[in-house]
Amino acid sequence: MEKTWFKSYAGGIPKNLDYKKITVSEALRKTAAEFPDKPALVFLDAKITYKKLNEMVNRFATALIDMGVKPGDKVAMLLPNMPQIVVASYGAWRAGAVVVMNNPLYTDHELEYQLNNSESTVLVTLDLLAPRMIALRAKTKLKKIIVAHIRDHLGFPKKQLLPIVAKDKHRDIPKTENVDEWLDVIKKYPANDPKISVDFNSLANLQYTGGTTGVSKGVMLTHSNLSCNVQQIESWFPDFAKGELIMAGILPFFHSFGLTTVMNFSIWKAGTDVLIPRPEPLAILQAIQKYKINFYPAVPTIYVGLLNHPDIAKYDISSIKGCFSGAAPLPVDVIKEFEAKTGAQICEGYGLTETSPVATINPWGGKTKPGSIGLPLPDTEMKIVDLDDGTKEMPAGEPGEVLIRGPQVTSGYYNMPEESAKTIHDGWLFTGDIGQIDDEGYFSIVDRKKDMIIAGGYNIYPRDIDEVLFEHPKIMEACAIGIPDTYRGETVKAFVVLKPGESMTAEEVMAYCKEKLAKYKVPTQVEFIETLPKSGVGKILRKELRAMELQKMGKAG
Repeated sequence: MEKTWFKSYAGGIPKNLDYKKITVSEALRKTAAEFPDKPALVFLDAKITYKKLNEMVNRFATALIDMGVKPGDKVAMLLPNMPQIVVASYGAWRAGAVVVMNNPLYTDHELEYQLNNSESTVLVTLDLLAPRMIALRAKTKLKKIIVAHIRDHLGFPKKQLLPIVAKDKHRDIPKTENVDEWLDVIKKYPANDPKISVDFNSLANLQYTGGTTGVSKGVMLTHSNLSCNVQQIESWFPDFAKGELIMAGILPFFHSFGLTTVMNFSIWKAGTDVLIPRPEPLAILQAIQKYKINFYPAVPTIYVGLLNHPDIAKYDISSIKGCFSGAAPLPVDVIKEFEAKTGAQICEGYGLTETSPVATINPWGGKTKPGSIGLPLPDTEMKIVDLDDGTKEMPAGEPGEVLIRGPQVTSGYYNMPEESAKTIHDGWLFTGDIGQIDDEGYFSIVDRKKDMIIAGGYNIYPRDIDEVLFEHPKIMEACAIGIPDTYRGETVKAFVVLKPGESMTAEEVMAYCKEKLAKYKVPTQVEFIETLPKSGVGKILRKELRAMELQKMGKAG
């Protein structure tokens, strides 16, 4: 039976793809041969061409092989968006190794768990974090630590970069056994391709899920998963010819969203990736204007931050043509304002680490529906099933759990067969998200299955409340959670971040909600907060707010 979403595909988008069975590392080889002198990476105004990038990848791959790294061994990254994370990831893949991404903001406790769970033997890290990692090494299986510096690939620094580099020079790591400097490793080995054969279906990445639902799980992504997802995205944005992409490298590469839609997609398309290690609005505005960035994948918090910057009118951001948003819903007002300033179309999408991560996108060049997550990508099957046992498919307009199947879907979690069996059945990924499909094939996410608030017997989806609060002109961000209530079982509490210079009372927030929401959905408590807890990719962590609240209630009790 024809899937309902195909009728809403933009013109010329195929329902199925004939996938090139080449890894993203092999794609870099091809791009470097075709566009050797084109800038692949821009970092603090320093440019690295595709020829240079490919040579450094070969050098690092050869270094890993010399260190005893064999195909299937794990090489961990603990880096922000800087050239070394690109070189090290592609070098590890080229050596047949598995890349293990780690968030530089994680605590030693979290990193110890992930390094051990992944069985990582080599770590590439930033100098700032190196002393901690050297101290932690005894508790892990790490044999080698390679230390990268901000200055490594800047060449002779320009005047405005001198303070950064001068500060950076104080971070040289004392000589320690099996701890090497990045440049020493890169310079020591030849630029020849090591020519290791890598199976297209072998494991490429372990991407940890952040642990918001308990113990952090290593999602197994194969070279096929990564390559197919990039090719699916490429088919969705056909207007960008090879060599024309100028990418905003804002999303962190240690997260699957940045890994696929920025790092891998840019190299696949022979694009120039303008790396922005800290996503501050002013740095982003300057980069867009200076480099004429035309492809802008970001999360809602970054769009909101940019639009609220007092100097946005001073910058020309009209070069942006393709916009991609994910990780959380984008308020309608933000979409309208951003599209008005750029003339671009924002395509909201959806996915999970388990889907490499992109599963759906609103159609580029087609009809976008604000508030929806769009349509499944080519070769991606989706369905909505009942919340009880997940066997009955729900009709259009009826909520249920979202299931996904496709070439980008993981086979499971590393060394966690029970967790894998709970989440994946017959190739179908049970996402834990509650969604629905409309009669045109557009999907929308109502909420996380476990985030649902049940108050007085009513099912309340916190996202409904978030959306209403986002629309208030004084509110920058908001997040609703369910908290225990002796009478209703649960009641609603809203955490609110006001725009700079604004003031509101809790009573005003509740009165506003009463105008927009059914009475049982209106927050009974409001707390004003300076910032909301967010994941590395900028997603608001509802569960963290709930944990904070329960801890407070426990102490009060």
